Amino acid sequence: MDSLTQIALGSAVGVAVMGRRTAVWKAALWGAIGGTLPDLDAFIDHGDAILNMTRHRAESHALFVLTLIAPALAWIASRVHGEAALFKRWWLALWLVLITHPLLDTMTVYGTQLLQPFSDHPFGVGSMFIIDPAYTVPLIVGVVAALRMQPPRGLRWNAAGLVLSTLYLAWSVGAQQQATQVARASLQAQGIAAEGLLVTPAPFNTVLWRLVAITPTQYLEGHHSLLDEDGAIQWTVHERGADLIAQHRDDPYLARMARFTHGFYSAASVDGRLYVTDLRMGQEPSYTFRFDLGTEAARANGGHRPTQTGFRPDMATALPWLWRRMWGERLPSPLVPDGTPRLKATAPG
Repeated sequence: MDSLTQIALGSAVGVAVMGRRTAVWKAALWGAIGGTLPDLDAFIDHGDAILNMTRHRAESHALFVLTLIAPALAWIASRVHGEAALFKRWWLALWLVLITHPLLDTMTVYGTQLLQPFSDHPFGVGSMFIIDPAYTVPLIVGVVAALRMQPPRGLRWNAAGLVLSTLYLAWSVGAQQQATQVARASLQAQGIAAEGLLVTPAPFNTVLWRLVAITPTQYLEGHHSLLDEDGAIQWTVHERGADLIAQHRDDPYLARMARFTHGFYSAASVDGRLYVTDLRMGQEPSYTFRFDLGTEAARANGGHRPTQTGFRPDMATALPWLWRRMWGERLPSPLVPDGTPRLKATAPG
């Protein structure tokens, strides 16, 4: 999730656990610090763009590592404020602040390596977009109320913010399951045998869902709003670059992307250069994580390190479409080029 959300969550958790034992501003401050710490790994350069992507949310987001860090951070906080007697409470508060950060990140599709150093498996529920005001605003309101109001009223506002945001997470999982059922029924009705199905929210909400189905040679993209009158989905069809994937499957960077994306990736060759794209984040044809792996000669002699070439969509076009499509208006994606194969939208059953 975005930095503001993690700061708000950390502060809210810190205030909730410390309660009246210390000043609210102290708990909020150290909660914000703890909520920010795991994401400092973004400043580490691992040598190339693909490693920087796949090594983000690794050890710094591991439950085991953060559990080891918690007592040291609690010792600093308790000594700075002359509250050594509250060390154990600070320990509990900051441990919860630290581990709720990666647990929240796991609700997005990116991939969070919770079990490092024992496993590098990237966990991702994918029911939350990285920025969602409906989740963040209750946390901010609760923390601000706790800072401005006298206990216990302010603390109750903070607790209410945590409850509402947590209920929203639960809602997102339920909404994702509903969209998944509709997508599977649509694929079955159209006779599409998909190897994998990805269902993630469109930006800033959990009403409109982006759907990606993978076949051995193609990927299909569609959208479903919970406000649609029926389950009809129009799928656009795109080539995955199956021949290139088969040809270069032993390339270490391509293999790393395949594993990190759980198979939701594509390959393309442009002017003799090999490109690999993470299909999970973005919308056709705009993807954040698209990488240039270089020419065959450069890869053979190790003279090229992957570079990121992804780009974002035109917000002036995408946002109005997003708003209208979210409310159930049937609109083709404005980003997909004309002439792209489309499967007729049909309602299951």
